[in-house]
Amino acid sequence: MAHAFAETLQSFKAGIGLGGKFYSLPALAAQFPNVRRLPVSMRIVLESVLRNCDGRKVTAEHVAQVANWQPNAERTEEIPFTVARVVLQDFTGVPLLADLAAMRSAAQRLGKDVNRIEPLVPVDLVVDHSIMVDYYGQKNAIDLNMKLEFQRNRERYQFMKWGMQAFDTFGVVPPGFGIVHQVNLEYLARGVHRGPDDVCYFDSLVGTDSHTTMINGVGVVGWGVGGIEGEAAMLGQPVYFLTPDVVGFELSGKLREGCTATDLVLTVTEILRRHKVVGKFVEFFGEGTRSLGVTDRATIGNMAPEYGATMGFFPVDERTIEYFEGTGRSKEEIKLLEAYFKAQGMFGVPMPGEVDYSQVIRLDLGTVTPSLSGPKRPQDRIEIGKVAETFRTLFSKPVAENGFNKAPELLQTRHLVHRPGVNLIEDRLPPDNPPVPADAPRFELEMQANKPTPPSAHTMSVPPVEVGDITIGNGDVLIAAITSCTNTSNPGVMLAAGLLAKKAVEKGLRVQPHIKTSLAPGSRMVTEYLRDAKLLPYLEQLGFTLAGYGCTTCIGNSGDLTSEINEAISQSDLVCAAVLSGNRNFEARIHPNIKANFLASPPLVVAYAIAGTMLKDLMTEPVGRNDKGQDVWLGDIWPSSDEVQKLMKYAMNAKGYRSNYAKVKSDPGELWKNIEGAAGETYDWPASTYIAEPPFFDGFTLEAPATSAAGGTAGAAQPHAIRDARIMALFGDSITTDHISPAGSIKDTSPAGRYLLENGVQKPDFNSYGSRRGNHEVMMRGTFANVRIKNLMLPAGPDGSRKEGGYTLYRGGDGQAQEMFIYDAAMKYIAEGRPTVVFAGEEYGTGSSRDWAAKGTQLLGIKAVVARSFERIHRSNLVGMGVLPLQFQGDMGWQSLGLTGEELVDIEVDPQLKPMSNAALIIRKPDGTSREVKLTLRIDTPIEVDYYRHGGILPYVLRQLLTQ
Repeated sequence: MAHAFAETLQSFKAGIGLGGKFYSLPALAAQFPNVRRLPVSMRIVLESVLRNCDGRKVTAEHVAQVANWQPNAERTEEIPFTVARVVLQDFTGVPLLADLAAMRSAAQRLGKDVNRIEPLVPVDLVVDHSIMVDYYGQKNAIDLNMKLEFQRNRERYQFMKWGMQAFDTFGVVPPGFGIVHQVNLEYLARGVHRGPDDVCYFDSLVGTDSHTTMINGVGVVGWGVGGIEGEAAMLGQPVYFLTPDVVGFELSGKLREGCTATDLVLTVTEILRRHKVVGKFVEFFGEGTRSLGVTDRATIGNMAPEYGATMGFFPVDERTIEYFEGTGRSKEEIKLLEAYFKAQGMFGVPMPGEVDYSQVIRLDLGTVTPSLSGPKRPQDRIEIGKVAETFRTLFSKPVAENGFNKAPELLQTRHLVHRPGVNLIEDRLPPDNPPVPADAPRFELEMQANKPTPPSAHTMSVPPVEVGDITIGNGDVLIAAITSCTNTSNPGVMLAAGLLAKKAVEKGLRVQPHIKTSLAPGSRMVTEYLRDAKLLPYLEQLGFTLAGYGCTTCIGNSGDLTSEINEAISQSDLVCAAVLSGNRNFEARIHPNIKANFLASPPLVVAYAIAGTMLKDLMTEPVGRNDKGQDVWLGDIWPSSDEVQKLMKYAMNAKGYRSNYAKVKSDPGELWKNIEGAAGETYDWPASTYIAEPPFFDGFTLEAPATSAAGGTAGAAQPHAIRDARIMALFGDSITTDHISPAGSIKDTSPAGRYLLENGVQKPDFNSYGSRRGNHEVMMRGTFANVRIKNLMLPAGPDGSRKEGGYTLYRGGDGQAQEMFIYDAAMKYIAEGRPTVVFAGEEYGTGSSRDWAAKGTQLLGIKAVVARSFERIHRSNLVGMGVLPLQFQGDMGWQSLGLTGEELVDIEVDPQLKPMSNAALIIRKPDGTSREVKLTLRIDTPIEVDYYRHGGILPYVLRQLLTQ
């Protein structure tokens, strides 16, 4: 069919013989004048909607809806946004690859061309979540850590290698190149794409990691999504999101001497959290924005999940061009980028009054001060001169006030640690994650999926460095890490860390050897420019040796402390500290035994490692004493902006960037080369506890399944009804995806642990749920298995408390209750052919968008979730897996209905699944009485109706691909 806005397809030139076609937003503005006032980020979204307007997935009404965006309208419409590409990190990428492989297996069983199953947009997987800081403080730490990484993850890497040769549009950046977001920024981002039809369009993406927003620093619209949304995007489906408010953040002035981009981002995070920008776009504009280079902008964009926004977006301007030139993009690419943005009327940072925003927030950069954030949340900024005072105050404050509830006099107590050995990896298990207080920050457990049970590594053990007897106490720094994508993309702060280290070494300062120090840059280029600037040796002398290229400490892959130190912390219940240049610092995230975690710029990480304690005020006390007993102050070693600027020439080395990233294909390293992947268009699914064929396409046919009631035979009037369902769980408010989705280390007494033991895996080799995301047998056993989740169906104890963990009361044919794991009960109900339902309170599914929170729910045979309210993405993911989300109306909830879990329930929905229509919940009690109440069907859009009718988004897409 003809394009509804064919007149907007025009041509542009980018120099002699260079240019292309494009869907012109200035031309569209002739019909919709409002386009000229749209925020830049919304115009990029509009171009995608305009270009992909096909009358089916994307209609002319969708184009008009986005073109007519108003700053403060009611937000009820969803936008179908088709992205240019998808990026994955390895933990989330493996299950997506497994689903693609399973699609090909299903196609093969049907005798169809398996090559129809191919990502329709480019997909890049960057391996960055696996490496841990097991070794540190020695020159060969990175080699030892990478060998362990490959030992632990060989099966996963073999599977990735199969994917590389099986799919034309699927690429892998192997371990050891960098963090996904920095690789995305330096290498993958194009700025502008050109299609096979010569049509040029904006770079845009979604990524399966929340900090995908780092790419907003180069004017690319993109954010993090869950695996289900990522799969839909790579298979050509639009990403649907609610029309957003766009908050304009006006920056003015310039940063003061001594302030870093980290100080700025911690300030921005504090301000935006206060303004409640959750779910909104934030777009930076104004004269101060122009003064920030791309790496500073990327640092701010990276932290969007911490301030709650969908994006922290910076428009394209001269600074973007400078960055693309400095990181080795071709001249033709850069000319095309500039010409295309100018043709769209979108080159340059808007000034006040040029664009309409939902709200405007202002910050004078000159008011930013050196800061840290902590000790439990990234938005809790502390000026450096108040850190010691704040720690002392919080030490004695109640947990409900973000404190530690300790007696003040304990701050003065020291505890003897006998001869701790450094760098020894023992054949031992890490301490269990400590109990999490009920009033702890909501996202505290978010990245525990990345904390493995370390495998037996004693074969690689090296003799420990004996430190001798030491004392440790509350407030002591035990982990100091230059880590994470947030800051390691930024040469300014990394060079500052190197300069501070140089001055500290020259002043005779050192770091105590029991402090776990590590350097984990975001890309190899960081190491190169630190080496070229002759700063790396000084960092190494202070213990900041290269530990790996990956997320490491920021996601909890800090590796363990020595057993002696762990024992001292546990026995004395110490509040010790970690200082890291990361983006998240929730309690127990960095290390199970480290309770206070502070985010800081890389130079401050080095400074606090030298100081060794958070109880020292670095503005009024010396940072340390040299070998002659002389005091050395922070001002003595803090580098000036001029000193940093003189070394920036080493960071922007176009030739070096081109050479480095050419090695992704030509020289990925011996460890990667030695991984042997299977060959062929389909995967042969060898026996593995890491990778298994998911059952989502068992019994798959080209026709959508006939609609019949779950648990019984449906009449024509109720084709989607659920009959005679048992209640699996009764949950309270704020059940997060971390509660639902498998996360953290695997206990040997859990269903997942039993499965691994039965399959010959010993406890030290369990690894983590995150590393086993490609095996549904492990993951479904870990669903609803979080040690902190409370099923309120279980009886209360004498003190009114409820048992924690993934338990339920199974009721068989006689109706008698029997306590067991949710997984075990689910298997019994599935064997009986009986559907199950989950009831919950407010904000069900908050937190990160974890695909296994929905996948695991479906595999456990749960047909519906009835809640007071849902988090948007998890609700969508439930529909995408064929699970009905239903919402109580008014003030009603399962508590007010008096549910106990012994009831049977029926659910009847509109036969046509009309979005947001009424549904009926029929409750039948054991005494024969029944009650019917109204619910709202939370299938919100017509496309979601199609997904549900097909049994989920994956069967829907597969049928489309095989019947086109």
